[in-house]
Amino acid sequence: MSEKMSAKDARVMIWEQLRRVARPDSRFSFNFAEFITDYEGSEEGARLFRQQDFYKNARVIFVTPDNNMELLREFVIRDKKILVMTNYSISRGFFVVKPGDVPEGKEELAGTLDGVGRYWKHHTLAQLKQAVGHIDLLVTGASAITQGGVRFGKGHGYFDLEWAMLYTKGLVDQNSVLVATGHDCQVVDVDVEVRPYDTVIDYIVTPTRVIATRHEYPRPDRGIIWSMLDEDMLGRIPPLQELWWEVACR
Repeated sequence: MSEKMSAKDARVMIWEQLRRVARPDSRFSFNFAEFITDYEGSEEGARLFRQQDFYKNARVIFVTPDNNMELLREFVIRDKKILVMTNYSISRGFFVVKPGDVPEGKEELAGTLDGVGRYWKHHTLAQLKQAVGHIDLLVTGASAITQGGVRFGKGHGYFDLEWAMLYTKGLVDQNSVLVATGHDCQVVDVDVEVRPYDTVIDYIVTPTRVIATRHEYPRPDRGIIWSMLDEDMLGRIPPLQELWWEVACR
């Protein structure tokens, strides 16, 4: 049996290849430890994504604030679906853009991270549950993605935490579809360590193909694993504080 590779080592391996096709971030340049990069061909990937049944059939779509999904967020708005987002590091919580919130002609602007803040509306987790009920499709970027369904991002665990918070409130479940988007060079077939909170995905969408993963690991169903949180997360992530107070008041 081959030795498992750590996610940290796998990221470094991918980042060396990714730099050849990556588009620098305005703040972080090519520091992939701080952001999920855009790359050559991301627009083709978004158009391919838009053609899939899991997109067409979704009413409510959660999209992470990653650079490579600017056009996809624009499509969600143009197609009159409900867009759910967080900001970087979840430091301001969850936001919603509903059909009609973005004036006609401003969809491209609203797909950008700078522009969407003009139109989104903040929701607590309780308000989000009341407003959208169930999230049908979740889309995330990644540093690397395995065909077994394991994705790993910058190393902070934000998408895993977003899943856990939404799962705790009943906004997502085992019927929600999870998709990771990335460049073809980010799709790897390595044996990586899997932790109890790793949120495995159903599909990978690159600029050239759609891959159904092998579903080698179960999807987390425990909600927040409080003992495994980084020490500072509770103090700086409002939705976590909301859930903590719910637990404390029981």
